[in-house]
Amino acid sequence: MREGKRESELPLFSEESRVYLTVSELSQIIKGTLERELEEVWVVGEISNFRVPPSGHLYFTLKDDKSQIGAVMFRRQGSNLAFQLENGMEVLCFGRVSLYATRGDLQLYVEIMEPRGKGALYLAFEQLKKRLGDEGLFAAERKRALPFLPAAIGIVTSLQGAVLRDMLRIVNDRFPDRRVVIRPVKVQGEGAAEEIAQGIAELGDSGLVEVMIVGRGGGSLEDLWAFNEEVVARAIYAAPVPVISAVGHEVDFTIADFVADHRAPTPTAAAEMVLPQKEELVEHLRGLGSRLLRAVQSRVESERDAWKGLARRLTDPRRRLRENQMRLDELSLSLWRRFQDHLARLRDRLAHGSERLGGLSPLAVLERGYSIAHKMPEGRIVKDSGAVDIGDRLRVTFARGRALCRVEQKE
Repeated sequence: MREGKRESELPLFSEESRVYLTVSELSQIIKGTLERELEEVWVVGEISNFRVPPSGHLYFTLKDDKSQIGAVMFRRQGSNLAFQLENGMEVLCFGRVSLYATRGDLQLYVEIMEPRGKGALYLAFEQLKKRLGDEGLFAAERKRALPFLPAAIGIVTSLQGAVLRDMLRIVNDRFPDRRVVIRPVKVQGEGAAEEIAQGIAELGDSGLVEVMIVGRGGGSLEDLWAFNEEVVARAIYAAPVPVISAVGHEVDFTIADFVADHRAPTPTAAAEMVLPQKEELVEHLRGLGSRLLRAVQSRVESERDAWKGLARRLTDPRRRLRENQMRLDELSLSLWRRFQDHLARLRDRLAHGSERLGGLSPLAVLERGYSIAHKMPEGRIVKDSGAVDIGDRLRVTFARGRALCRVEQKE
């Protein structure tokens, strides 16, 4: 103790004995402690603030009603997720808690994630089904009818197992002359979806088939998962020929079933949908032939009865011709008489008109002793003595003949 200083005024630690940490050192201690104590932890919470930067890492906040913690799932782990993350989704995360030393942020580094309450595959199925449905891939109006008795049938499936043998047996039993083109693919496991999609595209582009069956035998949801992949759904949608989806058993539904033009409960049923029973088809044709024969016979009988009725109503055409000739004679005579009467009336009207016209004619006036004077040389009719002078020349017209005169006197 230094002299002159009371004990209460001395520092708690002297400069020489004081121990301190840098911020980085403190962060590393906290980080090491967290990673040592919380190396493996399962955490349940609700996703919020979900975002994916260009790096492909998944960043989000995991929260409950009282607290929240930042979380990250790196791209390598995130690429293995079967479902898509969404804000508001409740998930169960496995990982470790550590400190992001640069900012001092506490973070959960997620290695594995599962949806809470629903299986990951089931959730992925529902998400893809909704998205493709909204795009119109399941629309009923785009579904195509199956061809009747196709000459060539395509099958996209595995060469292993009894499924392919059963379909080939049905085709051979029903119509052995039909051609079957098989595109073998892997139907489960890694890379199966891409292989199935490629098989559908190649078989469709080949132009060798008129209809296509895509499917496999039964199995668990995981076994059938390749037919729930988006790449398979879009390959079926783009196929140039009708596609029958035949995956698993009757109770199994996949995305391929919704996109395909037709769904078969089993692969065996798909082969039966493509080709009818030959015997049943022959029997159906016989029935149609019988119905056609009965219809023709009925029509013949009906036409025969109609012909007999017409024959009974039909008379001797010569008698009808004679009656028409007599009628023609009567009409001709009546027409001639009416023409003569009409002609006589016209003659009477013409004579009467001639008489009236004759009374108005200037020639009739001349016949009564009058004459017409024309002043020469212009030939204008003279009606007044004032229109001429002594010495003018006049042409006088009589009832018969003319005379050329000179005016000697006017009155």
